[in-house]
Amino acid sequence: MDQPRQLDLFDTGSESPGRTATTTRSDPARPAQVDESIQITRDILPSNVHLGTSSWTFPGWAGIVYDRGVSRAELARTGLSAYAKHPLFSTVGVDRAYYAPMGVRELRAYAESVPDDFRFLVKVFEGVTSARIPDAPRYKENAGRPSDFFLDPAYTTEAVIAPILEGLGKKAGPILFQFPPQDLREMGGPKAFVDELHQFLRCLPPGPLYAVELRNSDALLPEYDLALQDCGVAHCFNVHPRMMDVITQSTVVSPTAGPALVIRWMLGRNLGYEAARDRYAPFDRLVDPDPRVRSQIASLVAEAIQSDKQSFVIANNKAEGSAPLSALTLARNITTVLES
Repeated sequence: MDQPRQLDLFDTGSESPGRTATTTRSDPARPAQVDESIQITRDILPSNVHLGTSSWTFPGWAGIVYDRGVSRAELARTGLSAYAKHPLFSTVGVDRAYYAPMGVRELRAYAESVPDDFRFLVKVFEGVTSARIPDAPRYKENAGRPSDFFLDPAYTTEAVIAPILEGLGKKAGPILFQFPPQDLREMGGPKAFVDELHQFLRCLPPGPLYAVELRNSDALLPEYDLALQDCGVAHCFNVHPRMMDVITQSTVVSPTAGPALVIRWMLGRNLGYEAARDRYAPFDRLVDPDPRVRSQIASLVAEAIQSDKQSFVIANNKAEGSAPLSALTLARNITTVLES
């Protein structure tokens, strides 16, 4: 399997890899004027609570994150700086790194667009976390073949981790290993997969904050928890139809045992991504509010705060309909828990 090309810095591929916008350059994106209550909510939260969204390139966030309607292409060019000026957001997901490792120049441009206390959650290239190359057009004749890079620590260190650390510097937050749903029987079963994961994590360079996100619930074993603790790696609590809820996940993996609390609120209502996208676009309102999940996440964050643990919470548009509004309502829930 050849290493995938590094996407251009201004590719809009975090949600739709390979699709390039054709709109002309417009005025740079600017932050929306937000209600004073949002700043008050942010001030109540400890500085080590980082809230954000999976990306920043959504024109539908006009009036919520941006001051006006801006094209997706322009948001890809200049939206990050405006996004990072929102008082609530001190992190963002770099999903596009999942489709190809990113280079130092691209990552450094990201880092230069945000303040010093901002942190990026960067996904690791899917070739490292997928035993088989995904059956996707971008992989052409290689689709479905075993991945040459699966759980390869040398490749991961050189091609993925080193550029992240050099490009982002101190603004590097969690480096996320998102394991997609896959047939663990091909690896000898869930325990054998966990054992292989354990050995892989042991070989990674120490220092960065690593996090693991599973989409196979049968791999959430006591041995998995012990492997993460042994290597100082965080479990990424994820809200996704393929996984049990985050409170159930916390009965196996303590939210305060790892180096930080990492949560991704990805998908609700048992909808697939395409169905959720069609239902929620343009992502400017909460279509399906989910107070139960919001309350569960808030309780985990409050527990981490009490244990003086750093928290990273990423919301996706597909969770309730609008990621920034999900983050805002979650922030208010957390402050309510803290004040109770």
